[in-house]
Amino acid sequence: MRGNFQKYKHRPWFRTIRRFCGQFIVPFIIFQFLRTIFFPTVFDVLLLSFFIAIAVSIYFEII
Repeated sequence: MRGNFQKYKHRPWFRTIRRFCGQFIVPFIIFQFLRTIFFPTVFDVLLLSFFIAIAVSIYFEII
């Protein structure tokens, strides 16, 4: 048995927010990617990379 396994590592409200963000981050990434392709600005590229970083951290359960 793994010694660092914690089923309730985070509070319930935090898990709810993480699930909510996990559902909506992919459409935001797609929209931001299309916007970056058609209207590339520094802000759009930074926002897209921020969204991708959030999605990766939610997927790998870093957050």
